[in-house]
Amino acid sequence: MLHCVDLEIKQGPFSLCNISFKVDKGEYLVLMGKTGSGKTTLIEAICGLRKVKNGQVLLNSANITNTAPGQRQIGYVPQDGALFTTMTVAENIEFALKIRNWPKGKINQRVQELAALLGIEHLLKRTTHNLSGGEKQRVALGRALSFYPEILCLDEPLSALDQVTKAEIITLLKNLSQKLQVAIIHISHSEYEAKKLATSILSLKDGILEKVSL
Repeated sequence: MLHCVDLEIKQGPFSLCNISFKVDKGEYLVLMGKTGSGKTTLIEAICGLRKVKNGQVLLNSANITNTAPGQRQIGYVPQDGALFTTMTVAENIEFALKIRNWPKGKINQRVQELAALLGIEHLLKRTTHNLSGGEKQRVALGRALSFYPEILCLDEPLSALDQVTKAEIITLLKNLSQKLQVAIIHISHSEYEAKKLATSILSLKDGILEKVSL
């Protein structure tokens, strides 16, 4: 379980204050709000990419507020996917495992497992440069899930996709949530996405989190 307690996060003149919420194992939380409301700032703080001024980020009751990003059990897919374009799909997926010093055999096994789960086995030897938007999202999900994270954070993962591909990725995300029982925090502007995916919805407005009825 992830528990954010009275978080205060500052970014220049912008700040979020007194942000508290919980996400349980298997829960799919969609975080909504206008552009500039601080959704990405909040998710980056949870991932350890932005400093928390006050408050705590707890993961299974352990305080990870000041823990390095690579030492948190949190997978992150930023809005642009941030794939390494000079690497193959397989190399992108195994990246987090190599920096965690996994044995080569276990890395190869995990890459094959995720490729099968995400339907990208045929892409493993290709570089990511010319992949479609949907293919890139699948690879980014594979990289974020590679090390068995407790939490998966997604920053507008469907925003750049056409309607057909968006529907495919929504189905994929539903299946991943149910099969892996990982807690997911998904930033979105879309009520349609929220209704299709969320088990709970929070809205960030004027620095205040409000629960939204499904």
